[in-house]
Amino acid sequence: MALLSKKDAKLITDPLADNNPITIQVLGICSALAITAELNASLVMAVSVIFVLGVGNVVISLMRNIIPSKIRIIVQLIVVAALVIIVDLVLKAFAYELSKTLSVFIGLIITNCIIMGRFEAFALANGPWRAFLDGVGNALGYGIILIIVGFFRELLGSGTLFGIPVLGDPIAKTGLYAFGYENNGFMIMPPMALIVVGLIIWVQRSKNEALIEEN
Repeated sequence: MALLSKKDAKLITDPLADNNPITIQVLGICSALAITAELNASLVMAVSVIFVLGVGNVVISLMRNIIPSKIRIIVQLIVVAALVIIVDLVLKAFAYELSKTLSVFIGLIITNCIIMGRFEAFALANGPWRAFLDGVGNALGYGIILIIVGFFRELLGSGTLFGIPVLGDPIAKTGLYAFGYENNGFMIMPPMALIVVGLIIWVQRSKNEALIEEN
């Protein structure tokens, strides 16, 4: 017996490509602009959102029958704020320098429209297990885009990955590398995140005719 039914498996696989929160739903763009200049920050933000959305969806699903409709948004904000505080405290305890790099953007997970959207659209109408799968799937879809963007921005903008030089040893005070590559400072500027995301959208849509037909 399969661990997941096809219907449940689609909750995880669909957001990875055909219904990606960033490239298809165009949500969560702000963090893609802000923190993807470094791959390390992109990875930590992705893991943080997986935790917040996965656990948050379960909590909202468990409470869905007792939350008065008039205050459901307030309850959702309280749940996501509590989870974000946990993430922030863990980062400050175990990765303080990185927590300073992410700074206010961890707090802004509270207002991430992907999270609030999944609470409203799915967790309030489904059981905890399916809500968990939906949360993890959408967070993974979001995280994959952040990691891809962070990979290319750090590699081409700084010549490093996770802060480690990978394009050879830089020649002192020149910015050039041994085989002639020069860091592209534009890659670490926020507008480049939009360009990289746009290229990902273009590649994705060019390979999927269904996405072209929808538009």
